[in-house]
Amino acid sequence: MNEKHTIAIAADHGGYELKEDIKNFVFDDLNIEWIDCGTDSTNSVDYPDYAHKLASLIKNGQADKGILICGTGIGISIAANRHPHIRAALCTNATMAKLTRQHNNANVLALGARITGVELARDIVKAFLIHEFEGGRHQNRVEKINHGT
Repeated sequence: MNEKHTIAIAADHGGYELKEDIKNFVFDDLNIEWIDCGTDSTNSVDYPDYAHKLASLIKNGQADKGILICGTGIGISIAANRHPHIRAALCTNATMAKLTRQHNNANVLALGARITGVELARDIVKAFLIHEFEGGRHQNRVEKINHGT
């Protein structure tokens, strides 16, 4: 990351511990400003609430990108992608995270805490945060995503 960004991060109860790890190790390591959208424990909550809260922060310009975590990453990414300004990508390795930034201009990374180990998750988050959209031939494709054509 060449310029300073603010990253919103949110998780349900299944992703709470991984969220805390990412804040403590990845964000500190990369000197990232972040906003924690919750949850604040392993008590059962509904993941759409946290996806919607994070999406609102991005829409309002309070955050540039986001990271969402639930048990598999599937439900929370589906909820986030209901927002037209969000391009959430569920990534299971660092190459996927790199390419979704470079080719799809994804602005939200989704992770599955129950299927992705901590060390791998850290690598995925770092790859997502350090790579930028390449534009060029990918721009037209992203515009088609944004406009539904």
